[in-house]
Amino acid sequence: MQRTIHPTAVIGQSAILGEGVTVGPYTVIEEDVEIGDGTTIWPHVHIASGARIGRSCKIYSGAVLATEPQSLKFSGEKTYLYIGDRNVIRECVTLNRGTSASGKTVIGSDNLFMAYSHVGHDCVIGNHVVIANCVPFGGHCEVGDYVVIGGLAAVHQFVRIGRFSMLGGLSRITLDVPPFVMGSGNETFRYEGLNAIGLKRRGFSSEKITLIKDAYRILFQSGLLLANGIEKVKSELPQEPEIIEILDFFASSVHGRKFIKPFKN
Repeated sequence: MQRTIHPTAVIGQSAILGEGVTVGPYTVIEEDVEIGDGTTIWPHVHIASGARIGRSCKIYSGAVLATEPQSLKFSGEKTYLYIGDRNVIRECVTLNRGTSASGKTVIGSDNLFMAYSHVGHDCVIGNHVVIANCVPFGGHCEVGDYVVIGGLAAVHQFVRIGRFSMLGGLSRITLDVPPFVMGSGNETFRYEGLNAIGLKRRGFSSEKITLIKDAYRILFQSGLLLANGIEKVKSELPQEPEIIEILDFFASSVHGRKFIKPFKN
């Protein structure tokens, strides 16, 4: 496959472009950039030094990738932005590289970042994630696979979001979200139940969904303290991989971290 580079594009001499890469008019690709085979870059894109982009990605007009992190602690150190394969990065998306805290921001594969979304420094985004329009992530966020976040939601720095969760638009996501659940809320961000439809679409059996639902019924609706609820889940439910994943998510909490809770009238 032959590369197609518009004559108005500016490409750094040390940039490495794979086979079949297309670069549109007035795009700027700086030095020390690597772009995988078959990636298409629309006009007026800026890809800064330190970007490592995988195969068959689509990067639309106005996107700005791997520029310096928006962090007062950043002092010019060499850091990176890693992007996997087959990502769709729509218009005016901004993805910053890392700081010295981790040295990198990491984006997995097969994700969709809709227009004007932003991923801050040192974030780790999984695979098959859908981020709707105008969603910003503060620094150091962690997002599991198959997460869906609605438009205009905002994710606070250091928040963790577990796999297969779905978070509503306009939400103020300030609390950790364990796997398999739905959450929403602006004034009060809250647990809205199991993401049952999403789990069915991803091939979870009715038995698995019921088991996960039982775990969250104990954790969020039994009236027990969280620590006691966790012990009850351990003692009363089969320790299937999904239950272990839920328990591990809570167990991996750092001191002072708060989790999403059910809404109470």
